[in-house]
Amino acid sequence: MKGNHQQASLLSALSKQNLIPLESIDDISTDFVGKNIPFIRFLVENKSIDGNSIAKVLSKSFGYPQIQLANFDTSLVPDGVRNEKLITKHNALPLYLRGKVLFVAMSDPTNLDALEEIQFNTGYSTELVLCDEKSLQACIEKVLEDESGALDISDIDADELAGIDVQESRKEEDNANGEDDAPIVVFINKILLDAIKKGASDLHFEPYEKSFRIRFRIDGILSEIAKPPVSLSSRMAARLKVMSKLDIAERRVPQDGRIKLALSKKKSIDFRVSTLPTMWGEKIVMRILDSSSAMLGIDMLGYEAEQKEIYMEALEQPQGMILVTGPTGSGKTVSLYTGLNILNTQERNISTAEDPVEINLEGINQVQINNRAGLTFPSALRSFLRQDPDIVMVGEIRDLETAEIAIKAAQTGHLVLSTLHTNSAAETLTRLLNMGVPSYNVASSVSVIIAQRLARRLCPQCKEEEPLSEMQLAEQGFPADKLADIKLFKPVGCTHCTGGYKGRVGVYEVIKISPTIASIIMEGGNSLDIANQCQKEGYNNLRQSGLIKAMNGMTSLKEINRVTSS
Repeated sequence: MKGNHQQASLLSALSKQNLIPLESIDDISTDFVGKNIPFIRFLVENKSIDGNSIAKVLSKSFGYPQIQLANFDTSLVPDGVRNEKLITKHNALPLYLRGKVLFVAMSDPTNLDALEEIQFNTGYSTELVLCDEKSLQACIEKVLEDESGALDISDIDADELAGIDVQESRKEEDNANGEDDAPIVVFINKILLDAIKKGASDLHFEPYEKSFRIRFRIDGILSEIAKPPVSLSSRMAARLKVMSKLDIAERRVPQDGRIKLALSKKKSIDFRVSTLPTMWGEKIVMRILDSSSAMLGIDMLGYEAEQKEIYMEALEQPQGMILVTGPTGSGKTVSLYTGLNILNTQERNISTAEDPVEINLEGINQVQINNRAGLTFPSALRSFLRQDPDIVMVGEIRDLETAEIAIKAAQTGHLVLSTLHTNSAAETLTRLLNMGVPSYNVASSVSVIIAQRLARRLCPQCKEEEPLSEMQLAEQGFPADKLADIKLFKPVGCTHCTGGYKGRVGVYEVIKISPTIASIIMEGGNSLDIANQCQKEGYNNLRQSGLIKAMNGMTSLKEINRVTSS
């Protein structure tokens, strides 16, 4: 009976969008009886209904995001979730992890049993993304073909990792202090594995006068993981520097390096490493570079429908400038890389100047800035413009010279994407003016500004309703006409999450530069004038967008208060 109900729900959704004639529903149901294949596959193979059209209709009807799997890199599928029995049984493919959330591609949104069984077997919370049936089958076949060479990271221990390829140099310096560092090697390997398993974004090794601590940043929050003896801090620093191809004898100046940790022939993890001399030794921070984040697709980032439409329209323009702004760690790079992946076709020449290049993107010409060698943002941009570019991405606009070249490119038939460190969209425009960019250049070149933050998602397993009075809701800025219907949730904490939260979601302010906003810029208006006009034109600021996320039960009011100003 349950299968019949699910089948009826699918047919009803498809008939409402005229993909299936209403009078054919009974015949389709009859024809499907006895077929030992998934219902969506039956419709595609036997009723000649386009799979992509089905996915679009079901995405709209059931409220799940749609993902295009045609160019999906199957090496990104986590090794520990490649369960052939579950994948074939449910016609469902786990795609990637974001924190502790496993995204699962399916063509049938009614098959919630699949999500529950995958969650039970993997230990991860699951979220469904819809896809075209044929692309799903192609991906499943490729993943299962590669399964024989896959490696389950949960089965690796620190001793085994010591024998796996860690790209490093000068191994003879590994024991430069004359001591046996085998325990140090195993301990650091364990720390790196723990960070990957827990979904950490950064690792901090911090020496102090009488203590030494190691912290992970998980879902944007730092927490202490270990406190090794302070006497080991210099030996750990030396080991990490050797792994990162850094000069272990140099302890007076900061250094930057990179570690490529190969877990198997097909699976590797990149770490960006930064050292900093402090009073009591070298603090080392490692950032885990998650290549899967660049493949998420715009539907997975948390944009509201209107915000997504503005961004997509800007990406389709042949020229102009798209600016993404926010503090360090707010997800700016992911937003830019997602846009670049949408634009990355054989017909386009795309070049990026980055400092550093965080994730390698196939088909895009990425340049690593090297100021010491004279390869700066301005010099890279000048070279780009001599190489027939269609799209240019500048990692960050830091000075007037970079801003002027980027704006000139946007005014001469190129689409330019870049970032700035400001607190809001309106402040981004005034920041450019304060750099010395003429107001008419700002008004004529900038097309869209995206300000963003990352808020922690509430754990769906343990979140509880948080009762607040209408007066309290009004004080927080919730819409006056919805106060009676608002239901908020708060974190609790369970074995499935960290303090009641699991994963993160983007909070965005997306502003399209209208003629009126352009006039305010030309007339020398300040950020407050621009922000007021944005409100008049109906654009949600960061706070308003955050409150929408809270009303939808995705995060808590406390978390929105943490990442946005009231």
